[in-house]
Amino acid sequence: MKHIRNFCIIAHIDHGKSTLADRLLEYTKTVSGKDLQAQVLDDMDLERERGITIKSHAIQMKYEYKGEQYVLNLIDTPGHVDFSYEVSRSIAACEGALLIVDAAQGIQAQTISNLYMALENDLEIIPVLNKIDLPQAMPEEVEDQIVELLGCKREEIIRASGKTGEGVYDILNAVVERIKSPSGNPDAPLQALIFDSVFNAFRGIIAYFKVVNGSIRKGDKVKFVASEKEYDADEVGILKLDMQPTAEVGCGNVGYIISGIKVSKEVRVGDTITHIARPCEKAIEGFEEVKPMVFAGVYPIDTEDFENLRSSLEKLQLNDASLTFQPESSVALGFGFRCGFLGLLHMEIVQERLDREFNMDVITTVPNVSYNVYDKHGNCKEVHNPAGLPEPTLIDRIDEPFIRASVITSTAYIGPIMTLCLGKRGTLVRQDYISGDRVEIIYDIPLGEIVIDFYDKLKSISKGYASFDYHFHDYRPARLIKLDILLNGEPVDALSTLTHFDNANNFGRRMCEKLKELIPRQQFDVAIQAAIGAKIIARETIKAVRKDVTAKCYGGDISRKRKLLEKQKEGKKRMKQVGNVEVPQKAFLAVLKLD
Repeated sequence: MKHIRNFCIIAHIDHGKSTLADRLLEYTKTVSGKDLQAQVLDDMDLERERGITIKSHAIQMKYEYKGEQYVLNLIDTPGHVDFSYEVSRSIAACEGALLIVDAAQGIQAQTISNLYMALENDLEIIPVLNKIDLPQAMPEEVEDQIVELLGCKREEIIRASGKTGEGVYDILNAVVERIKSPSGNPDAPLQALIFDSVFNAFRGIIAYFKVVNGSIRKGDKVKFVASEKEYDADEVGILKLDMQPTAEVGCGNVGYIISGIKVSKEVRVGDTITHIARPCEKAIEGFEEVKPMVFAGVYPIDTEDFENLRSSLEKLQLNDASLTFQPESSVALGFGFRCGFLGLLHMEIVQERLDREFNMDVITTVPNVSYNVYDKHGNCKEVHNPAGLPEPTLIDRIDEPFIRASVITSTAYIGPIMTLCLGKRGTLVRQDYISGDRVEIIYDIPLGEIVIDFYDKLKSISKGYASFDYHFHDYRPARLIKLDILLNGEPVDALSTLTHFDNANNFGRRMCEKLKELIPRQQFDVAIQAAIGAKIIARETIKAVRKDVTAKCYGGDISRKRKLLEKQKEGKKRMKQVGNVEVPQKAFLAVLKLD
């Protein structure tokens, strides 16, 4: 055990984690020759296309140091705020972390929040200054920031470059020297923490675990503590670039187990594996349940695909434990699921993965957040979508969720960022100068306001130099009203939203204008209206496509033309009674990009 080191890589988005992981794998000769490509660990097509890490990936390396052979288990983690849950799971399986900071960009918001997560779990932090080969790198200034943040000595910071490979051996030596070996008892009853799982069409569900106490052998009879299900360990092994079966996974090591599990609900991330014959006394303190921030309805385009969508979401949930879903139905769209996501990027990725990995065509409704609605008797009800709102006469008050947001930027952009936050009903909590010209601004903002386009706007007004991180803070009373969209007098429940009283008129008007562009013209007039209760606040009309019925009249009496027009008018009227308006998928998405 004293030759095992478990560590993860944490950093802000785009600070070069995956590139540095490639160099570590190359220098320890774990991956060589034809397997060596950029972003080795990012095995999803989506990750390669966008150049981001979505899943954390575990891989085992061998490294010789001072004549002794060491086993290093590396977990590469995502940097985007929407995937911070992946980071918390990886941290639980490690004893140390490489904190990577870009020498050209310095410390950013996600660097700080991931660091705090690692410190809460008592991990040994090794600071690494990456990308020092860049001409715009400022190693001295960024080192000052790291020393100020971590309180470490200047000589403890390792200068490296994932591109040229400089400093990689220093990092490997530091991992062996500074990170402590796992503390577990090899003779105690088996206790293994599941930190990830994947679905394989041939082998069933494969769970990745870290052995905290005891050891697990092939053929053992094991039990999953939370689900209380019992299995045979058909195959156990370690995670190289592919899975490598072994006879035993020892104490402190990271590995996988295949036991022919078919039902995805039976494997829960954060669960404990133990032996049936000699169980452990209590489960390992796992992860907290993840709290989704954004809710949206996901409906199959073809209603017969409802069951396929359910099984696709279950398989996706194995791989992405932060996705939550429950069935719901809508008048306009039929049966579907209400899904909880950690953010808009997460929602976009899930939609994309459903399409690519499971061939599911889905419609996604306008994202919203959950509210606490109190009735006149003081009873509280959690409402996830506007359709679940009680009658306005029964509501006493509505509480909406607020987040504590931290924006780190350079002092040049303070003005526009403050204007943006105030426009989103934010209240300034405090403002700290981190170093020279870098400032951290902390705001309390309603979650409903940042759900749609806050992050994109923040990036554009700060020219990409503001980083954003947030966590749930509390619920506060708010003047919220339900805004309905009516097509020819029929409400479309998938387009209704809960919005603040002050924004309602403006939002309703913009929504009607946008829908007028997107809904195709029909044979009859289509009225698009925005309504609050019974009061119509905005209207647009899509004019009918008309055939010129009087074309065959050459001059002659006006009454003959009038007769033909009246006949057409009757036909249009009858058509309006039976005709229905199809709302295209891009209309649902356009609501997000109203500006």
